[in-house]
Amino acid sequence: MEMRFELTSSTWGKEEEQAVLEVMKSGMYTMGEKVREFEDKFAKYFGMKYAVMVNSGSSANLIAVASLFYKKENPLKRGDEVIAPCISWSTTFHPLHQYGLKLKFVDIDLHTLNYDVEELKKAITENTKMIVAVSILGNSCQFDEIIKICEKNNIILLEDNCESMGAKFNGRYTGTFGLVNTFSTFFSHHISTMEGGLVLTNDKEIYNILKSLRNHGWTRGQDEDSSIFQRREDDFFEAYRFILPGYNLRPGEMHGAIGIRQLDKLEGFVKTRRENARHFVKFFQNDERFIIQKETGESSWFCFTMILNPNSKIDRKSVLQKLKDAGIEHRIITGGNILRHDVIKYYDHIVTRSTNADIAHYNGFFVGNHPYDIRDKIDYLHKTLKDI
Repeated sequence: MEMRFELTSSTWGKEEEQAVLEVMKSGMYTMGEKVREFEDKFAKYFGMKYAVMVNSGSSANLIAVASLFYKKENPLKRGDEVIAPCISWSTTFHPLHQYGLKLKFVDIDLHTLNYDVEELKKAITENTKMIVAVSILGNSCQFDEIIKICEKNNIILLEDNCESMGAKFNGRYTGTFGLVNTFSTFFSHHISTMEGGLVLTNDKEIYNILKSLRNHGWTRGQDEDSSIFQRREDDFFEAYRFILPGYNLRPGEMHGAIGIRQLDKLEGFVKTRRENARHFVKFFQNDERFIIQKETGESSWFCFTMILNPNSKIDRKSVLQKLKDAGIEHRIITGGNILRHDVIKYYDHIVTRSTNADIAHYNGFFVGNHPYDIRDKIDYLHKTLKDI
């Protein structure tokens, strides 16, 4: 069946092709000046002090979590309790498990797909050390409430913003509320560097820890006044000195060069996505068969989610078959409820409630949004689902 409404599309033009060619001609392919330029530009764009680029959003989450274990004051420790939403991508959760944290899963709001704030408040205990706030599929969390909770209880806020670049809450960009904040620049995301991710922070100590962790745990690339190690006089040893149990998560120069060009286009991409969303909402906001995502703040509309209203008694299989027959690509909402995946047996975890997450898991799906005008595709989607 020919695809008539795809999930994703390329955001590249001749500018990105030229950026790749310039890197190829330079002969410098590994992390260097282009990556640093993109990091500086990315941090400035979002009004933050520091950005660290890595090879994926998943890697961004990994070193973001890890950095909190190595900071000098009030570091996380194995066994500490961290709160996470039931619905997010798998590598929101895996680093939390891999660093020995105890996960407490909190249910979502069925309309926003983000935390049910009242459930989040009830989940807080004296053992809670961190909250992971995930703005799902372009839609901002309710950060005013989350920040109040964190400040009142001295809880660290880590923001996974991998799906929501360009979104805002009360006029402020998501991905800037946490002590550490992560982004993805994978092919299907708001901007694309082929593969890639970034961590934003205003904390200089964490910034230097992040740089070491992505680069073998090495001292190379540290600031002259870095506080995470004391430089010695033996230059021979200093050249290959390791201070943290790090990884090789470095991006290539092509990724940085492409990111520089893509970031110039982000505002226009988000504007178009929001225009497409207005068209989608016009068709489906009053359709009682479906629950669609309710915008919090200014969503950057990664995609369009649709949850079959349990009261409608419509079988999801019949809807998905209709979409398949019509050539409309679709997927489960952000991987669905993590509690329903095999991997959960490995986690040290507790669950407060997952009622709404289960409804989204078993009754939901999403279709694509794009950084170009797709109103005709949305018309086609509406026509396809009209008689179900």
